[in-house]
Amino acid sequence: MTPRTFKTPITELFGIRHPLICGGMMWLSNADYVGAVVNGGGMGFITPRSFPTLDDFRNELRRCFEITQGGQFGVNLYVSARPEANEQLTRFLDIAIEEGVGFVETAGYSPREFLPRIKDAGIKVIHKCTSLRHAVSAEKAGVDAVIILGAEAGGHPGMQLIGTMVQGAQVPQALSIPVVLAGGMGTGRQLVACLALGAGGMLLASRMIVASEIWAHDDYKRRVAEMDAADTRIIMTIFGDNSRVMANETADRVLALEADGVDDFEAYRGLVAGEIQRQAYESGDWNLGTPSVGQGGSFADRIEPVEVIFDRIMADAVAARRTIEGTR
Repeated sequence: MTPRTFKTPITELFGIRHPLICGGMMWLSNADYVGAVVNGGGMGFITPRSFPTLDDFRNELRRCFEITQGGQFGVNLYVSARPEANEQLTRFLDIAIEEGVGFVETAGYSPREFLPRIKDAGIKVIHKCTSLRHAVSAEKAGVDAVIILGAEAGGHPGMQLIGTMVQGAQVPQALSIPVVLAGGMGTGRQLVACLALGAGGMLLASRMIVASEIWAHDDYKRRVAEMDAADTRIIMTIFGDNSRVMANETADRVLALEADGVDDFEAYRGLVAGEIQRQAYESGDWNLGTPSVGQGGSFADRIEPVEVIFDRIMADAVAARRTIEGTR
C-alpha cells in the first residue's frame, strides 16, 4: 500500500491517506466497493437509492463500518427539484445520522435546505456541481467542499460542457473552501495537475468500474477496459439534461430519436430507465440501456482491486512530480 504522498485540504477534511475521492455511482457504490476505497486510502460514498428498502440501506451502512473496522465513509444524496422526491432523501439522511456516517456527497440541486440538519449532526458536506456559478452558490450555502464536474464526466456534466482543465483553472481560485476536480480523471499525472491548479484532489468514477470489488459482471468490466476516450455519447440534450453514457446500440437509438425532434419522454423511457442500466451490470450486456460512463473510463485498462488501482495512480503521480521537479 502506497504511503501518504500528498497532504492537501481534502486529505485533511476527510482524514484520508490520498487525495482521491470516489464519487457515488448508482447501483455500484455498495459497502464492498466503498469499504475498499476507504481501506485503500481514499473516500467513497454509498448510494442509498441502489438498495430496495430503507432497511437494506441501513444494513449496508453497518456492513461498510465492519469492512472499514470503524473507519469513516460517506453517503451520496441526490437533491431533486421536486419536494416530494426529497422526502426519500430525508429518510436516507435520518438513517445516515442514526448510523454515525461522517460524510455526505450531495448532487443535483442546492443542498441548502438540508445543511442545518447535516451540520448539526457533525457531518461534513461536499457538493457536486458543474459550473463556477453553482460552486460559488454552494460555498455561500455552507458546504465544506465542492466537486466541480468537467464536460468529460459520466452521468450529468451539465449543459455548458466546460472542460475540466478550464474549470480547474477557474474554480479553486474563486473559492475559499477545498475543491475536487472531476471529469475524465484516471491517472496520477492528472492528480498532480489538479494539485498544481489549486485543487485539493481529484474524483474517480468511471475509472473505478473495473475494480474487483465492484459487483458488475466481468463482461461489462471488460468492455469498459477496452474503451477509448471516444467511446462515450452525450444524450438527452433535447430535454436540457445532458447525460454522458457508454457508446452502444441503445445510445444510438436515443440519439436517433433526438435527431428526429422527438420530445415525448415516454418514447425514451424504455431505453434510459435506471433499472435497465442495472440489468446491463448484472448480465454483462453493455448494449442494454444507457450506462453512465465518462471519458475517464479510457484509463480503466484491467480488472484489479481498488488498492492496486490506487497504488498505480499514486506511483504515476510521484513519477510526474519528479518530472516537474527535474529529478527523473
